Amino acid sequence: MGILEGKVAMVTGAGQGVGQGIALALAAEGCDVAVLGRTLSKVEATAELLRARGVKAEAVECDVTDLDAIPAVVADVVSAFGGLDIQVNNAYVGAYGPLLSMSDRKFQRGFVSGPFATFAFMKAAHPHLKERRGNVVNLVSSSTVRWDLSTYGAYASAKWAIRSLTRAAADEWGPDGIRVNAIAPHALSPGLAGWVEANPGEAEAFARTIPLGYIGDCEQDIGRAVVAIVSPALRYLTGATVPLDGGQANFD
Repeated sequence: MGILEGKVAMVTGAGQGVGQGIALALAAEGCDVAVLGRTLSKVEATAELLRARGVKAEAVECDVTDLDAIPAVVADVVSAFGGLDIQVNNAYVGAYGPLLSMSDRKFQRGFVSGPFATFAFMKAAHPHLKERRGNVVNLVSSSTVRWDLSTYGAYASAKWAIRSLTRAAADEWGPDGIRVNAIAPHALSPGLAGWVEANPGEAEAFARTIPLGYIGDCEQDIGRAVVAIVSPALRYLTGATVPLDGGQANFD
């Protein structure tokens, strides 16, 4: 029996990387999982991995920038699984680069896929999470506390908004029995893994800036931490931003 046996989770951006790692870790503890993503083939592959761990899993094609569609997506997941205990908002499509060379559309897209979509999922999930005294986990970033925000302005702004949203929801929804936390992960996603392979020297120097000495694993370091956050063992934790970056960033 896993510690999340009988629970239901919904994870956005679960076709690869951190989202997939979180879904796998939840499934390893007996949690049924709806995996959402823009590319159906990717979330279907994730769902197969979850089913191999003995849980119910459904793949849902979802573009989180289509805000009007989100309530129906949440309703369909709840109908298919019979409830919802854990909402993980991981999906993000944004932009990096100098502010003066960034188009308004690219800047705005980061906010639509970030805090706007996160808010829409949280709002739609709220009554179901209240019914089962559930959890929300939002993905933010250590970029919000970088010493030099050059080229990170749009991304960090959107992620900081999610941190504020997380804290506000924790304050407002605590009486409903809902815990709301954020994580700031640093993990070997496919994109970062490609960069490491192409730039071994730079990657080695980068790893030395991490006190623990390595870039986190999507399932073992990030997913397992999410399992801990949503488990009864951390029932008194809410409104927090938990750095999962091996000690690299300073969130003080």
